Amino acid sequence: MESQWKYYLRKLVENLEATNYIGPNDIPNIDLYMDQVTKFMDEHLEQSKRYDDDKLLTKTMINNYTKSNLLPSPVKKKYSKDHMYLLVFIYYLKSFLSINDVQHIVGPMKDMFFGEDKEMGLEEIYREIFEMETVVSKDLSKDVMKKFDRSKRIFADVEGEKEQEFLSIFSFISMLSFDVYLKKQMIEQIIDDFLDPEQASKKEDEKPAKEEKKAEKKKAVKKEKK
Repeated sequence: MESQWKYYLRKLVENLEATNYIGPNDIPNIDLYMDQVTKFMDEHLEQSKRYDDDKLLTKTMINNYTKSNLLPSPVKKKYSKDHMYLLVFIYYLKSFLSINDVQHIVGPMKDMFFGEDKEMGLEEIYREIFEMETVVSKDLSKDVMKKFDRSKRIFADVEGEKEQEFLSIFSFISMLSFDVYLKKQMIEQIIDDFLDPEQASKKEDEKPAKEEKKAEKKKAVKKEKK
């Protein structure tokens, strides 16, 4: 069973690594109308779909991004390359972050780098990020296989084959989930501390009260020990 499961896992990782992400050179050099934008995204992100009828990016979504100031308004109903770069960033970020957190990340990027008059443009940033992610994705296989090997060892002494298989899969999913959970927590903490002035100010105001509570807990623990 292990060899079949391991083979399945390797194929799964290989398929993920072979996914055709939207590269810098894939973005059209001409401005696009809304229908062309959604068609482009559907074609290039099709492998991201879990189910065939999943909606990746709709007109309503794009309009909402514009209304919420995540995306600049189109010029004469057309979207530029910079619009497309932002839409790709938004698409990936909103898969695991709240739209409010996405705003704190993409908003400053839009304000600082959107438009042809910027010293550093979104195309250059997108290209660098894309290259970096290509390198990082190569480490995915090693990390996943390490977690898999560990998950097989944890419940190796369980007698029932069906039960052992389930617990191995469950522990493997748990390790992957914990990894995602911790990284998401880190991202949210960074957003709160550096990209969300309101949250940063609120935390500063709450810091004295939290430190006071910690001091009280320490005193209580010392009293109990005595």
